[in-house]
Amino acid sequence: MKRVHYAWVVAAFGFVTLITSAGFRSTSGVLIVPLQNEFGWSRATLGFAVSLNLLMFGLGGPFAAALVERFGLKRVVICALVTVSAGSSLTVLMHHPWQLFVLWGVVNGLATGAISVPLAAVIANRWFVERRGLVTGLLTASNATGQLVFLPLLAWLAVHFGWRYAAATVAAVAIGIILPLVALLMRDRPADLGLNPYGATEPDPAPVAGNPFKTAVSGLRIARRSRSFWFLAGSFFICGASTNGLIGTHLIPAAIDHGIGEVPAASLLAVIGVFDIVGTTCSGWLTDRHDPRILLFWYYALRGLSLLALPYVFGSPHFGLILFVVFYGLDWVATVPPTVALTAEIFGRANVGIVFGWIFAAHQFGAAFAAWGAGAVRTWFGDYAWAFGSAGLLCLFASGLVMQIARGDGIATPIPVPVD
Repeated sequence: MKRVHYAWVVAAFGFVTLITSAGFRSTSGVLIVPLQNEFGWSRATLGFAVSLNLLMFGLGGPFAAALVERFGLKRVVICALVTVSAGSSLTVLMHHPWQLFVLWGVVNGLATGAISVPLAAVIANRWFVERRGLVTGLLTASNATGQLVFLPLLAWLAVHFGWRYAAATVAAVAIGIILPLVALLMRDRPADLGLNPYGATEPDPAPVAGNPFKTAVSGLRIARRSRSFWFLAGSFFICGASTNGLIGTHLIPAAIDHGIGEVPAASLLAVIGVFDIVGTTCSGWLTDRHDPRILLFWYYALRGLSLLALPYVFGSPHFGLILFVVFYGLDWVATVPPTVALTAEIFGRANVGIVFGWIFAAHQFGAAFAAWGAGAVRTWFGDYAWAFGSAGLLCLFASGLVMQIARGDGIATPIPVPVD
């Protein structure tokens, strides 16, 4: 019987870790209405807290990738899980907006950013040569699976027991279940077990130790010389604005505005999670076989059209809303595998963690902008119609932007690592 390569074990536990990280970060969508009801904080105030969380989530990516190179995958993930648990535990004691900004915005954002989509890129490119696009798709899909696993449960806890129980559940799962699994089974590199990456005939070069902050900044300084980096970052800014920032944060409150209960509204995001598993996995398979730019063109164009239709869907029977979330789920983060593939092709596989970390930071800047902006639109105009329409037009713009990417115009040699 052929022995299973340990790369698949690492991918499996990376999947579990990314599931929980997505659930931890997306809990804010469940907390918006309960916090508004208890403390009287406006949607704009709560949207700012979520935008800060998303901003820190994005900034955590490139620096976490550099920390992984210096201290190893296992250590970084364990430290992030401990931080998530501590921040969520302290959240139950808060009574002022600034406490929400610090605990959920900064602490939770940075910690979950260390175990997010850039981690998927690191695992896929460090442990796999064959099936890399498929693995990237599977790991990325775990982001939506986290919503599937956590959001309905957390919404039920918030409705029946209070939002503090939902926050405490996040802390307990992070420290009591996920951390022991990572400590026991996660490994940093194939060479640690005397293996080559899956499908490779020779080992990866040994990492060069250096200052993580300088390494991350050096990666940005070199990548910004390429026009393709800015096209990738710009399109991913729009991707974040139209997913995590807008739909991930405000779909539940928007559904509640239209008379849908909180638990059924959270279940809409869970449906997105179900279908994103299918959509993103298929996107990874397609990325191994087709031009990533063509895939991105269609993903953004179809997403834009669906967002333009969303305000009208809310006014129709609920079948229309279900149709929207099914379609949106298939397209939710299907953009990640082709974006990672283009990053690896243009900048080299050794640079994927840091360069894609900065591209993902742009994704989260867009998410932060939309999380605050959509909350402000709701406060000023009384509904989300303008927010949905604007995001739809931005997605159509992104579909044209990705076609400007010139494959191979970047720097495929390793980024110099500043030593201490």
